[in-house]
Amino acid sequence: MSIRRCLTVLAVGGLLVTGCADTGTGTASPGSPSSPSSPGSPSSPASASASGRSPALASQRLDWKRCEGAGDEWRCATVKVPRDHAKPDGATLPVALIRKEATDRKRRIGSLLFNFGGPGASGVDTLPQLSGEYASLGRRYDLVGFDPRGVGRSSGVVCRDDAEQAAAEARIDTTPDTPAEEAAYLEDAADFGAGCARRSGAVIPYTTTSATARDMDLIRQVLGDEKLHYFGISYGTQLGGAYAHLFPGRVGRLVLDAVVDPTADTAGHARHQTVGFQRALDNYLRSTGQEPGAGSARIARLHAAPLAVGDRRLTEGLATTGIAVTLYAESGWPLLTQALAAAEGGDGGPLLRLADAYNDRDERGRYATRSHSQRAISCADSSERPTAAEAKALLPEFRRLSPVFGAFLAWDTAGWCAGWPVEGEARTPAASAQGAAPVLVVGTTGDPATPYEGAERMARELGEGVGILVTNKGEGHGAYGTSACVTRTVDAYLLDGKVPAYGTTCG
Repeated sequence: MSIRRCLTVLAVGGLLVTGCADTGTGTASPGSPSSPSSPGSPSSPASASASGRSPALASQRLDWKRCEGAGDEWRCATVKVPRDHAKPDGATLPVALIRKEATDRKRRIGSLLFNFGGPGASGVDTLPQLSGEYASLGRRYDLVGFDPRGVGRSSGVVCRDDAEQAAAEARIDTTPDTPAEEAAYLEDAADFGAGCARRSGAVIPYTTTSATARDMDLIRQVLGDEKLHYFGISYGTQLGGAYAHLFPGRVGRLVLDAVVDPTADTAGHARHQTVGFQRALDNYLRSTGQEPGAGSARIARLHAAPLAVGDRRLTEGLATTGIAVTLYAESGWPLLTQALAAAEGGDGGPLLRLADAYNDRDERGRYATRSHSQRAISCADSSERPTAAEAKALLPEFRRLSPVFGAFLAWDTAGWCAGWPVEGEARTPAASAQGAAPVLVVGTTGDPATPYEGAERMARELGEGVGILVTNKGEGHGAYGTSACVTRTVDAYLLDGKVPAYGTTCG
C-alpha cells in the first residue's frame, strides 16, 4: 500500500478505529470511540422491522448521469431512503451513489458495494481514486460506492466553519493538565456539538450505523440484487457486521478488512488503539535499530513541546496525529523518520503537514467536514458519555501502555461526545448473524488502528461457520492490495465463491 493510499483512503476512512476524528479542536483524534449500534432499540429513530419498507422507495428507478470529476466510465445517481426507518413512508434523505459497470457483462455477478471507513469517508470520492486496485473485481462486478447518510453529498453534517476550526486547533489542549485546560477542552467539545445541532439538527438524530445498514439493503434492492455483495474497510467492517446481523438471509459475499471489535465499549476501543498504535510504533523503531522503550520516550519528549511553524504551532495533539498517520502503512515509515529528524532540529513543518493531510486542511486553511460526519455517526451509535473523571482514571494505564498515544486517547474518551445534543443508541454487540452465508474477516497482526484482536472477536460474534478468519502477518491498516496472498484469497472468494479454511494465514 502506498502512503498516498494510506492518506487518501485509510486516513480518509479515519485515524484509529473510526478514522478521522475531530475532538472539536480542529485536531484529528486518534481515538474517537465508535460503538456497534443496537439495531433493535425501541427508543432509536432508526429502529424498525428489518422488512418494513415503503413500496415507492423500493421500486424507485435511478437516474444515472455522468459524475463531475470522475472518469467517463463512472455514473452517479441519488437514491431516496427513509430519514427514519421506523416511519418508512415519512420524510426521506438523499444518498449519493457512484457506479462503474462490470466490463465482462456475460460473467457479471452483480453489484459490489464498498465502504472505506471513517465513519465519514465519501465512497463517491474514494472509489474512483482507488478503482485500479479493484480492477480484477471490476471485471465481473459493478463497483458501487456511496456516501452514507450524514456524509458528503448525502446531507453531510456540518458543525463548524474554517475559522472556528482553526481557532479551536490553536487554543485547545487535547491532553489537558490543569483544571482550566480540562474545562476548556470539554466546553469546546460541547460547543462543537452545539454547532452540529444548529447547522445539521435535522440529520444528526438519524445517522446511526443501523440506519445506514438498512439504507444498504434498500440500495441492494434498488440495484436489482437478490443478495448484498460488500467490501468494508475499517469502520466499514462495523457497518458490514451490522448488516449481517440485521439481514442474515440477504448476505451474499461479504469481506471485512481491518476489523473493528464489535464487543468493545468506548474505553475498550481506546485501549485497543493505544496498544495497536504503540505496537506499530515499536515495530517501526525496531526497523530503524532503536530500542522501543527509549525511542518512545524520546518521541514523547519531542512532541510534548509545541514548535512554531510560521504563524501556527505544532501542538502535542497535531504531532500525535502526524506520527500516527505514518503508521497506517509500512511504506509511510520513511516519512516518519524524516519528520522526526526535522522536529528534533526545531522544524515542526513536516509533522504538521502530515497532520493537516489527515485533518483535510488545505494550504489555504480550509477544512473538509469528514470529521464532523464521523463524530455525528459515532455519537449517535452509542449512549456512552464518559466523564472527565473517568478519562483521568484511565490515564495511568494508558500512559503505561503508550507514552506517545496514551494520554491523548484516554482524554479523547471524554471529549468525543461531551455535551452531544442527541441521545445515542444503547450499545449492544450487533454482529451475530447465524444462518448467513460465510463472511471473510481479514485481520493484520500489525494493524495500528484496528488491532488484530478485533478480527478474532468479529469472527466469533458472527457465529460458527459464518465468520471466516483470515490472518495477515504484516504491518498496516488493511491487507487487500498490500498482501498478494490476501488479495488472491479475497478475489477467489468474491469472484469464484471459494471460501478459505478458518484461520488461513498469509505472510
